[in-house]
Amino acid sequence: MTPVATNEPAKAPTQPLKAPPKTHQSTANLSANPLARIWRGDKAGTLALSAAYPDFNGDKYTEREHIKRHMAAAFRYWGKLGFGEGVAGHITVKDPVLPDHYWMNPFAVHFSSITVSKLVLVGPDGYVAPGGAQLPINTAGFHIHSAIHRARPDLKAAAHCHSVHGKAWSVFGKPIDCLTQDSCLFYDNLGVYNNFGGIVLADEEGENIAAAMGTKFKTCILQNHGLMTAGQTVDEAVYLFSALDKLCQAQLLVEAASEGGGLKKSVIEKEDAAFTAETLQHWEIGYLNFQPEYELLLEETNGAFLK
Repeated sequence: MTPVATNEPAKAPTQPLKAPPKTHQSTANLSANPLARIWRGDKAGTLALSAAYPDFNGDKYTEREHIKRHMAAAFRYWGKLGFGEGVAGHITVKDPVLPDHYWMNPFAVHFSSITVSKLVLVGPDGYVAPGGAQLPINTAGFHIHSAIHRARPDLKAAAHCHSVHGKAWSVFGKPIDCLTQDSCLFYDNLGVYNNFGGIVLADEEGENIAAAMGTKFKTCILQNHGLMTAGQTVDEAVYLFSALDKLCQAQLLVEAASEGGGLKKSVIEKEDAAFTAETLQHWEIGYLNFQPEYELLLEETNGAFLK
C-alpha cells in the first residue's frame, strides 16, 4: 500500500505542566482613592461618574430627602428578594438634620409597599417623633439598632432581616470563608454573635449584638437568628446585606458539594483577600453597588416608592 503523507506535526513527549509561581498584587502603585481604581472614562478626563455619592454642599435637608428616597428603595429591593418575614426586619438611618434621631420602617408594613411618606422618625428616647409618619415601630428593631448607633457613631445606617440563606448559615455560628472574589468584601469585616438570647425585647441583647460587631466590622452573623449589616449610607448597608446573604447561600452549596462529592475547597489566601478587600470595602463602592438596583426600581415602579 502506498504511504500517504500528512501535515500533522510530530507529537512531542508529554510533559507535566508546571504551575506558574504564585504572585501577590499590591495597592502601592494604585490610586489612593479606592473608587478611582474601579472605573475609567475618556483620556481627556471629562467623563464624570454620575452614580457616585452626591455632594450636598452642607444642605442637610436635601441630604435628608436623598436618604429617605434611597431608604424606601432599599425596602423595595428587600421585597423583591423575598426577604419579608411577617413583621420582622428593619433598617435605620441617622437623620442629617437631627443627628440624635433616625429613620425607620413602620411596624407591620410589607417591604414592597414602603414609600418615603411611610418612613418613621425615631427620637433619642426611642419613641416615634414628629416629622415623619405617625406609625408604630418594631420593638426589637429599636433595641438592636439604637445600640449599634450608640456604639458605632461612624456608621449611619444599619440593616437586619430574616433572609433564608443568612438564617440557614447562622446556625453554625461561624463566619463565611473567603471562597470567591465577592467574599473578600467580608474579609476581616465580619463578626459573629454566637449566643442567641431569644427575641430582642430589652437593651441588653441589642448591646451584645453591637459588641459582636466591635469597633471595625460592618457586618455580623447572629447565630440562630440571621444577618446584621451597617454602613456609612443606607445603600452600603443594604448592598452588604444582600451580598452576605448570597455568599451564605454559596457557602452552603460549597459545603454540600465538598461533603457529598468529596471535593476539596480552595480558600483565598489572606494576602490576596486583604488586597481585594482594600478596594471592595470602601464605603463609596458599597454605595455605588446599590445604584443599579435603585435605578431599576425607579423604572419598574415608575417611582412609586418616592411618594
